[in-house]
Amino acid sequence: MPSAPSDAASLRKGRTHLSFVNSGTRADLPMTHRLLAFGLCCTVWLSSTTWLAAADDLRETAIVRAVKRASPSVVNINTEKSAIDRDAVFGSGNAKPRKVNGMGTGIVIDTRGYIVTNYHVVADVELIKASLDDGATYTASVIATDREHDLAIIKVDATRQLPVMPAGTSSDLMLAEPVIAVGNAFGYQSTVTSGIVSALSRDVEVNETQSYRNLIQTDASINPGNSGGPLLNMNGEVVGINVAIRAGAQRIGFAIPIDDARRVIARMMSIEQLNQTFHGLETKDVKQGSKRELHVAGLASDSPAAKAGMLQGDIVTKVGDRLIVDAADWELALLGRPVGELLEVTVRRGEKTEALSFAVAPYVGGRSRMNTEFIARANNDNSESERFWNALGVRLAPLPTERVSTIPPKYRGGLLITDVRGTSPAALNGIRKDDILVGLRDWETLSSENVTWILNQNLPSGQNSLKFFVIRGRETLYGYIQLVNSNTPNNTTATR
Repeated sequence: MPSAPSDAASLRKGRTHLSFVNSGTRADLPMTHRLLAFGLCCTVWLSSTTWLAAADDLRETAIVRAVKRASPSVVNINTEKSAIDRDAVFGSGNAKPRKVNGMGTGIVIDTRGYIVTNYHVVADVELIKASLDDGATYTASVIATDREHDLAIIKVDATRQLPVMPAGTSSDLMLAEPVIAVGNAFGYQSTVTSGIVSALSRDVEVNETQSYRNLIQTDASINPGNSGGPLLNMNGEVVGINVAIRAGAQRIGFAIPIDDARRVIARMMSIEQLNQTFHGLETKDVKQGSKRELHVAGLASDSPAAKAGMLQGDIVTKVGDRLIVDAADWELALLGRPVGELLEVTVRRGEKTEALSFAVAPYVGGRSRMNTEFIARANNDNSESERFWNALGVRLAPLPTERVSTIPPKYRGGLLITDVRGTSPAALNGIRKDDILVGLRDWETLSSENVTWILNQNLPSGQNSLKFFVIRGRETLYGYIQLVNSNTPNNTTATR
């Protein structure tokens, strides 16, 4: 190998020999200069690789990352129900029902397969198919519904634990903040659109029977099939549940704020209704941006919560290893727990953290704080039967076996109305003898204990009526029973 030339000579020879390489001549290139050429090529290749990596980083935007985080928890819903063409009924008298397919979207809220969606997605349907991001498809059943707030809980029996959608907060949403809608738009599963928050606190009336309060308005494209799906922030957290669009407009869609939805979810997932167990805690969600806490607002005397040593003003942070930030978390953490099973509940009390031993108890109707208006209307009569007669104007009885088959599959049962008092709230609002009462407010009415529990719940401020649902023949009807000034007729009668 020749000795290394001087620097000046090396540079000159380097330029000469490099020009030979460019013209295809390599034979006279010394070893030293071949190494120099290889080094320059490696530098170019490494620079290109670095640039490509940087380009990939640019492609994975905040929207891409948010969708990746949330997508495993988005559920594509397809439904089926029967319908009869009214013209065919009157034309031939022998019409056959036809199958009507529907679609929507849901959000996984619990690893056991509980999913929230819109009520109108699953209302009166006979079959629900839920498809997950990984392609798995399950048959779902309706667990609880809330027509007034247009929300429902369905459940699938998955073969694995499902990923839960990261829950954000709607308390600090900003005008023009970027948001993303994901859903089963027109049956195109897991369609992603993006936009901004166009407005906050919108009140929207869809028709004479359905209106919404405090909605998020967005210009992210929302289409039929998006209903029940998530509106995401750039962190991939759900901040709203897509619910409606403005017909005939361009990019005017609406979503239920997630903080509002979570309060309704907590009521629908109440262990008193779903498990017939009892905790005795009155709670308050506190959400202000990054501050998300569940505060103890009150306790029923001699309840499991009181016996565990919980105090008004405590902040519940954990049940076992499960983090708790709101009432929906609390109910879900206790759902399915057997009576007497000891759980460690962690609370923050002032500057200290306390670990308490807690166990749910069997639910007995009437443990919750009483509504004094109902008590007064019941004329201080402790009999359930007399209370229903005085407060509502109905006599209720267990449903005879032969009537069970008349109830649509989505209802688990009901109570037979055996008598209606003339000029009572029930009579004035369209309820008749032999109707089957299947629901009051947000709750099913399977037993007299259920009705007692419902009557014991305080009504929201400004509300003075209970929404009811009855089965009459083959129809499901609903209306409102006035609770205050009940001698004043209510023009709203039972309606399909």
